[in-house]
Amino acid sequence: MDEQIRNTAFDKNIIGINQDYIVKVRKDVLRETNGPMLRYGIQFLDNNRIILPRMKNDWPDQDRLKMRFETFLKAI
Repeated sequence: MDEQIRNTAFDKNIIGINQDYIVKVRKDVLRETNGPMLRYGIQFLDNNRIILPRMKNDWPDQDRLKMRFETFLKAI
């Protein structure tokens, strides 16, 4: 369930991943105090690096992440 919530948060620009593979959470979401699911399901992700596959060929494309992160920044 946590993964589904995180995927939805990414799709809705609640979280973004920059080209250095660092997760950012929208500032308004970080200020919320809506319980443990928000705290441990979303907020704790802020400034953490995603876990990358062993094979570098399987890593997310940095250019695509950059483009998607720009969309996230506009949503802030």
